[in-house]
Amino acid sequence: MSVTLLPDLGDLLRLHPQYNAGTVVELLRHLGVRAVWWATSDDPDHPLRDALPVAGIDVHGLALPDWAWADAEHAQLIEFLNQYPQGRERLRDAGQAEREFAALLTAPLTAPQVLSPATLAAAATYHDRVRAALDEGPGTRWRERRLEALATTLEGLQGVVLVPLDDLPGLVPRLPGAALPDVATFVPGEISRLRALADRAWSLGEDDDLNALLAALARETGDRVTPRAELDAAAASIYLAVGDLNAARELLERAAHGLTDEVPRSLAGLTLARLGQVRDALGDRELAQRTYRAVLALSHAPQVARDAAENGLREPFVLDLDDPSRP
Repeated sequence: MSVTLLPDLGDLLRLHPQYNAGTVVELLRHLGVRAVWWATSDDPDHPLRDALPVAGIDVHGLALPDWAWADAEHAQLIEFLNQYPQGRERLRDAGQAEREFAALLTAPLTAPQVLSPATLAAAATYHDRVRAALDEGPGTRWRERRLEALATTLEGLQGVVLVPLDDLPGLVPRLPGAALPDVATFVPGEISRLRALADRAWSLGEDDDLNALLAALARETGDRVTPRAELDAAAASIYLAVGDLNAARELLERAAHGLTDEVPRSLAGLTLARLGQVRDALGDRELAQRTYRAVLALSHAPQVARDAAENGLREPFVLDLDDPSRP
């Protein structure tokens, strides 16, 4: 069995109804896979860090080099280039390439589209344009060296490896025998659909029909990837967004009672952080403080939840409908 490279979109998985964290779970099951190698983002709040373990898919880490130094060099280069007209022109060219590639990745995507030759060609073109504008090295965060190191790490592995989508064009030639997953007969199912519903509720847009979203959330029973407790917490976030604190509190308290060791690990932190804010906004300061402390006691609370809890302990949360910067 050779290594199969599965493209990862990182946090952008939350945007796509047909290529989200639930879709990846279904795709892995379609491939008959119960474990994956992790060679993608080190973000502790990556959506697949929630979805894969609760779906019974083991995640194996890899000893990858720390490239923080390359990020620091890149930041210094950007600061330097910004001081000169020619440098700013180079940055504009690189920025335009990034915007065009981002537009492709933020449009609705399916598994066949993600793995299509057109998408992989666009990723290769994007990196070629950035390299032309900023040169290989600090300008590209030493991309070529990183890909060589990653390819060396992956040599001899068997099974499925999660890698960033834009790394695929550079990795495939470096890994003879590596394959991309066959998605010709794959169709997203209920896990993907339910995950898309929750993702939509967590990130409201101006044109969203809130009543329709609430009705859809209420109809579902949930599954392991998107449990009922998360659906309640997501519905509560909608009520909080429109200022209905009592409805939000009722749903969040119900969600908190539904938290178990089997739910996604970030859910407890997000739920309790929102519950603390709602209790604060309703004037129950002491209970809100206890709720914030419960968030900080969690080992896997997302950073956004920890930030909300720390802010809530410093000063009471006040609902501002014009400033929805809440977890």
